[in-house]
Amino acid sequence: MLWFLLTTGACNLKCRYCGGSFNPAHSPWRPRASAREVAGFISKIDASPVVFFYGGEPLVNPSYVLEVMEALGGAKFGIQTNGTLVKRLPPEAWRRFSTVLLSIDGPRELTDFNRGNGVYDRVLEALRWLKHEVNCKCKVIARMAVTRESRLYRDVTHLLSLGFDAVHWQLNVIWTDEWGPREFLKWAEESYLPDVERLRDLFLSEAERGRVLGIIPFLGIYRALLIRPYDWVPCGAGKYAYAINTDGRVLHCPIAVSEKWANAGHIKIGITNGVRLKDKCLICEYRHVCGGRCLYTHYEDFWGEEGFDAVCHVTKKTIRILEEALPYIFQLIKDGVIRREDIDYDPLLDSTEVIP
Repeated sequence: MLWFLLTTGACNLKCRYCGGSFNPAHSPWRPRASAREVAGFISKIDASPVVFFYGGEPLVNPSYVLEVMEALGGAKFGIQTNGTLVKRLPPEAWRRFSTVLLSIDGPRELTDFNRGNGVYDRVLEALRWLKHEVNCKCKVIARMAVTRESRLYRDVTHLLSLGFDAVHWQLNVIWTDEWGPREFLKWAEESYLPDVERLRDLFLSEAERGRVLGIIPFLGIYRALLIRPYDWVPCGAGKYAYAINTDGRVLHCPIAVSEKWANAGHIKIGITNGVRLKDKCLICEYRHVCGGRCLYTHYEDFWGEEGFDAVCHVTKKTIRILEEALPYIFQLIKDGVIRREDIDYDPLLDSTEVIP
């Protein structure tokens, strides 16, 4: 199983689309549960846990990260970080990580506009340090937030050119007031979906040369279409993945620290509550590919049904764009140009959502 472990509710940045730290009333900035208590709870449930450090910004509290890594010696570790505090952990700790997600949105002007002046350069410094000085063998993933200012093809290809092993993105929709459903749909038709198609063509041309690009939404969707369909939201929230908040509560979703529906239990009593998807997702023809997209959106209707349907529309179009190339991907695997395992991407090992 995948476990998100919040080390703090605090963040040292305040990004435009995020707002920064959690309210300490909902996610205390110092953990109330010891590393040993958390490790004991996880070990009772899961013999082979995948543990991702989360926040806030998890490296605001590096000592807790180290304590958990010592207490859970047999786990596979990962981290989602903004990349500005990476030197707070020693190189030997970084060498134990299997996956590192660094938040960066694209070129310097876009990243700094969203995340603060100088953040782009600090993230690239972190990338170089991890790969060339620390010699971390981990997969380093660029984690993008896609906003109105984003240009998907430009931003993804830029990040891949910098040396990231893979790129994942999430659309800034549903919980934002940046735009509404109709504005989002207009932007998607004019900019985003054409760029999905351009990226697909790039993905195919590289695959024909035997190189599978680390474009995570494509890998996750092709895995569902060709190898193993999803029976739940791809990130696993509430079924195959849980978060442990700094107050000891177990959450169905790591961003839902204040929402009552997300309370799955507590490390002192176990997991006691379940969740479900909307009926429209249970009967959807793309459920095996999308899985329901995002558990949080099933419970928090900030955009209402119109907004939920708008994002669903874009998701279906994205899947159809990739479906068009399915025969080519299948043939490349059959001919041995690319390997089946190159497409068999498991989001639970990287803590990614797959469906943007």
